[in-house]
Amino acid sequence: MADKDLAFITATEAIAAFKARKLSPVELLKAVEAQFHKVNGKVNAFTYTFFDQALIQARNAEKRYATGRPTKPLEGVPLMIKDIHQIKGYVTTFGSLLYKHNVDEFTEFFVERLLKAKPVLIGRSTNPEFAASCVTHSRLWGITRNPWNTRFNSGGSTGGGAAAVASGMTVLSDGSDYAGSIRVPSSSCGVFGYKPPSGRVPHSQPWNLNGYSVYGPVTRSVADAALMMNVIAGHDQRDITSVKEKLRFPDRFEKIKGWRIAYSPDLGFFEVDPEVAKATRAALETFRDAGAEVEEIELGWTRNIVLGFLAHARETDFEPTHLLPLRKRKLLTDLIRGRTPRTDEARRLSYADSLNMRVEMWARLAPVMKRCQILLCPTLAIPALPANFDPNDRSFTINDKRTQPDIGWVMTFPFNMLSQLPAATVPCGFAKSGVPIGLQIVGRPYDDLSVFQAAAAFEKARPWRKYRPKL
Repeated sequence: MADKDLAFITATEAIAAFKARKLSPVELLKAVEAQFHKVNGKVNAFTYTFFDQALIQARNAEKRYATGRPTKPLEGVPLMIKDIHQIKGYVTTFGSLLYKHNVDEFTEFFVERLLKAKPVLIGRSTNPEFAASCVTHSRLWGITRNPWNTRFNSGGSTGGGAAAVASGMTVLSDGSDYAGSIRVPSSSCGVFGYKPPSGRVPHSQPWNLNGYSVYGPVTRSVADAALMMNVIAGHDQRDITSVKEKLRFPDRFEKIKGWRIAYSPDLGFFEVDPEVAKATRAALETFRDAGAEVEEIELGWTRNIVLGFLAHARETDFEPTHLLPLRKRKLLTDLIRGRTPRTDEARRLSYADSLNMRVEMWARLAPVMKRCQILLCPTLAIPALPANFDPNDRSFTINDKRTQPDIGWVMTFPFNMLSQLPAATVPCGFAKSGVPIGLQIVGRPYDDLSVFQAAAAFEKARPWRKYRPKL
């Protein structure tokens, strides 16, 4: 196997090859590192790399596989951790100049689980400042570009992780998702991204009390995401919101013949780019060919949902940056400095109003999900944004109609508001620019496995891994 091909292997394939003594964790690490040196200068997906340390970890894994000793679930597989997820003894910058030299004294709960599964930790992935944007660009680390077309952004906030997985610089990446931060970059970069329902993966305080915010995997395949979920999901006594149920994600799924599937082209209020609409409609035929019945629905959701989301975000902002002294505020990006006034338009809605809006949203969606196993819709209203896009750009339009620049194109955030719903994105096509287009799959409350089953059926019918960025 050529190094170039080896860099695009999945975790499940790698582990099977390790156990069969057909591949060494050291060989895989060297292929990934070679791809990093070839590609990262163009993409900029890493904040820090740990290749020397990773080589020691890979050699230790190699010995365990060679001697037939028991191995951990992710033993020897290259993994990167988002530079907003804390690891004790490591620098976590949160993408901010304020934390440029911050060394953690704590490890995030789900990161503990990942590291105990013995992956090869190769580095930290880029994200926008405080992961507070759907484009990955910070004053500290610069722009993370889309590996399919570097004139475009990777998406955010898990932009570095998605770009690295797509371009062969890592096998696995973690991610966090508050408005779509896993699904947005996964869609833009053409990989699989999964937002679990709130409570599925344990979360540290105080963000565990904000159901919008969850952790999940960014991978090349559905099976790899199942592998990661089996590591990170499950109750943790330190997190009062974590669910007791221990769900087991299989690596193979049954067919979806006989399923009833709902489809919304715009969730009721999004302007959708014609290329995205075309790719989404084509994807529906794949589900019909698999024996499912697809029903187009009218949700009746309105643009007020955007204001409801912003009202919630305003009241649950645990980074009160507007209270910082001026000398420190000057270090922040314009987006973060302007975050409080940016949400002024939502001030006519209270936090209680945002809760009532969520109730109304579910009242309209619940009857649909009662008769349908999943809901399909575009992941993003546009394929991707320009590399240097400004989320404060009030002139931003889709189909010549002015649109909220930060989340008006992000068709993921409604399912953070309905936080009990699992949601994934799968690659379903390409725009003329060469940038991938994603299809969003949304499940019933806490029905993770149906989302995985539908994604696996789509992946089998339309395998996306045969496509690779040509950097």
